[in-house]
Amino acid sequence: MIKGVQDIFYNVSDMKRSIAFYTEALQMKLKFEDDGWTSLDCGGVQVGLHPTEPGEEIVQVPRDSHGVHGQATLTLKSDNVPEDRKRIENSGGRILGEDDAPWGHMLVFEDPDGNVLKLMNPKY
Repeated sequence: MIKGVQDIFYNVSDMKRSIAFYTEALQMKLKFEDDGWTSLDCGGVQVGLHPTEPGEEIVQVPRDSHGVHGQATLTLKSDNVPEDRKRIENSGGRILGEDDAPWGHMLVFEDPDGNVLKLMNPKY
């Protein structure tokens, strides 16, 4: 029986840099860290970071200002997208797009390894 979500994870090329980005820019809480896995808490959901193997690259999928094409995207809830955007940019994130629509204020961005995430401040 499925009882919930265990985690969602991203492959990263530099674990220390990624831990700094996810804890400082995205304000996730570090739960566990070793050479092969890092667990972070994001409001009760576990987000994992997994290192790439030496010589391997992180596969980049097509993306645009709305997110990736063909994969899932982690969307984080925000109550202040402009403030969060500054922290993301100052920590090495790259902004792909931003939209303030009737359904919510959305920011699409890449982490330092090019993994795509979103922020949303829903209006409903």
